Amino acid sequence: MTNQLLPGLGRVRRAMWMAAACSALLAPLAAQAQKIGFAVSEQDTFLSLLRDGVVDAGKKSGASILIEDAKGSKSRQLDQIRSLVAQRVDAMVVVPVDTEATRVITHMVNEARIPLVYVNRKPADFEQWPPGVALVASDEKVSGTLQAEEVCRLLNGKGSIVVLMGLLSNEAARTRTQDIDNVLATPACRGIKVLDRRLGSWDRVRARNITLNLVATSAATGKTFDAVVANNDEMALGAIEALKAAKAWTPGFIVAGIDATPDALASMKAGELKVTVLQNAAGQGASAVFTALQLIKRQPVPRFVNVPFELVTPASLNARPPTH
Repeated sequence: MTNQLLPGLGRVRRAMWMAAACSALLAPLAAQAQKIGFAVSEQDTFLSLLRDGVVDAGKKSGASILIEDAKGSKSRQLDQIRSLVAQRVDAMVVVPVDTEATRVITHMVNEARIPLVYVNRKPADFEQWPPGVALVASDEKVSGTLQAEEVCRLLNGKGSIVVLMGLLSNEAARTRTQDIDNVLATPACRGIKVLDRRLGSWDRVRARNITLNLVATSAATGKTFDAVVANNDEMALGAIEALKAAKAWTPGFIVAGIDATPDALASMKAGELKVTVLQNAAGQGASAVFTALQLIKRQPVPRFVNVPFELVTPASLNARPPTH
């Protein structure tokens, strides 16, 4: 599972530990087959990998996974969760469409006395959760910080950047963007200015169109930018496509993303993407199932199960993995 995500990347073994540990521990928890509802917000590249982790962990544990895809609709997701509650699933795993609108989900599932695990996206009601609710995710204060610090290093602390933001209804987009601002406020990076920031909504095509427009504006005004810093890899890849289409691409241009998806790693190997940050999608999915099974058995689990982020650069991607 993890080898397909990051072939040849030796530095990320710490981040992969969680998925391996989950695989080893799932089997003992499966003495009695359990039914787990999985409500996912939509199916983009990253969430497809997360879904694969959930499905694979379900197979290994003997648990039945009931999947519902909200296709980006808050109302559809609420209806799907009501349906899963009515089916009396033993636990619920949820990637929320809107992290500001999870109080209704938490209340509904808790009232039904069903263990609830949010995964990947931190809900706004995190601090008010009752027992039996947990979050499996990666600390977003780390992701954007690692990304921005590497961009600052590559720019030697000077230049102009464009920021492409994910959906601002998601805590991850807001935090990753704030991380960039926090890094640029440090003494070493104060010479970097944000020329523009645009809402790319996690989408490659939207990011491509935005970047094409920015390149055209730059040509007309003379206000150039030295890097594109995107909240995820899909938007970063869209920016690269746009720069190439507009004949503004140079091998030294800096584009940064987050997630370390297979497409992003292929781009990095080709000398295009300069920075990404590993968010172990499959590991989050497996950890969410493992945590749900623990909650079903009334075993203690932390409120926040952290799956660590890792900076990925061309140097770390090409590094030879350790022999031990």
